[in-house]
Amino acid sequence: MSLAKNLALLRHLPKVDGLRLAEFGRSADVSSPLEEVTGFGDNPGNLRMFAFVPAQLQKPRALVVVLHGCGQTAAAYDLGAGWSTLAKHYGFALVMPEQQRVNNGNTCFNWFNPEDTARDGGEARSIREMIAHMAEAHRIDPKRVFITGLSAGGGMTSVMLATYPEVFAAGAIIAGLPYGIASNLREALDGMFHSPQRPERELGDFVRRASNHRGPWPKMSVWHGSADRTVNPGNASEIVKQWLDLHDLPAVPMAETIVDGYPRQAWWNKDGETLVESYAITDMAHGTPLGLADNDQRYGIEGAFLIEAGISSSYHIAKFFGLTGWIPDAAGKKAGPGTLKPALSPAPHLARSIRAAVAEEPAEPKREAARGFDLGQIITRALTAAGLMK
Repeated sequence: MSLAKNLALLRHLPKVDGLRLAEFGRSADVSSPLEEVTGFGDNPGNLRMFAFVPAQLQKPRALVVVLHGCGQTAAAYDLGAGWSTLAKHYGFALVMPEQQRVNNGNTCFNWFNPEDTARDGGEARSIREMIAHMAEAHRIDPKRVFITGLSAGGGMTSVMLATYPEVFAAGAIIAGLPYGIASNLREALDGMFHSPQRPERELGDFVRRASNHRGPWPKMSVWHGSADRTVNPGNASEIVKQWLDLHDLPAVPMAETIVDGYPRQAWWNKDGETLVESYAITDMAHGTPLGLADNDQRYGIEGAFLIEAGISSSYHIAKFFGLTGWIPDAAGKKAGPGTLKPALSPAPHLARSIRAAVAEEPAEPKREAARGFDLGQIITRALTAAGLMK
């Protein structure tokens, strides 16, 4: 079938954003702690609202908005990426908007439709209403509202940060796209598959024209797999360029480090606060990277577009948001910053030993199927280092 016929077919689907996807993960919905909230306010985008508020909340209270990818539900993405587990562990509120199939045949957020991507209209307005409802109902600190999303949810994260920049302290985009590059299906597909390069100023102006806000701008964390064939990895560079222009930062990174085996670039302001960071997940396909966090805990489980990569993006994003310095102890009391619960394992240092053993291997793609090492040797080495084997 020709490209023209393909495009004609796609245009007959209800507000589709370019891909017909299976309905991933619905069987997992019953296990999620998310609860649906109705009557949250104006809902011109016809979205559903799901939320989770743990019993213990850190102070000042924080809210994270999480936007799922195509073919996913709020609950399935929550379980896969581990956000409600993080919310319980670190004491912040969670709201997860959900797309409906009547709005988009693939349940993708409509990150490129003009009626859904303008301030005070469509899906963007619906998400803003959900945030306002949560802020009032749970006394959220207005300076501690954050947003993240995957794929089309990443594209809608760009929309929210551009149209309501005064609402958010920071955002994180995983395998997403910059704001303003598409206003129809053809442009959306071109952005997804080809990611045309644009001047930094042009990208920044897309955001500046979206509202009357002139700063300060939200901080930005960008994540993308280098082997992504669904959303061109070049989009990560375009997002970074867009936000470097807004923050008036240079194109050259101020720091380049390796985090859990992957390159991270960072830019900061004169006070040393990181304003923009970018992770390139080497040889990873389209999806959210999963792995052990710095505290040897795992957040989320593998699934469609949820990829074991040896790095927990959800944890690092929460850390970038400044949410990981508080944790309730077993009695529900506040522990000091950085205090961690004991691991449930009889050898809490074993996971660290395994990670250290893996780190000694030659640099390889983090997905196990792509590794070229002897897993048995690594486990033996880790057990020995942990004092469990001689």
